[in-house]
Amino acid sequence: MALANTIRQLRFHHSEMTQKELAKFVGVSRQTICAIEGGKYSPSLEVAFRIANILCTPLEDVFFYEPDIDGENEYADGLIIEVTLDGDDNNGGNL
Repeated sequence: MALANTIRQLRFHHSEMTQKELAKFVGVSRQTICAIEGGKYSPSLEVAFRIANILCTPLEDVFFYEPDIDGENEYADGLIIEVTLDGDDNNGGNL
């Protein structure tokens, strides 16, 4: 799955904000905004939240996963993760 975004559309709906203006508000370079918009770079969680906040849009409406073209995903089917609580003899109580 690829991380996609709606930043360009949202900038347009916010008085046609430029990449340079958004970058200044977020505290990154224009090139970083360009790379994020183009899907070439995934932002840190902090930068993603800043972008969403500046665009007055929930994070999940700014960034989302786009399914792979072939319909496959990167997650293993049937993966089971067992979690135990403190004091369980199997993990020495270190969880």
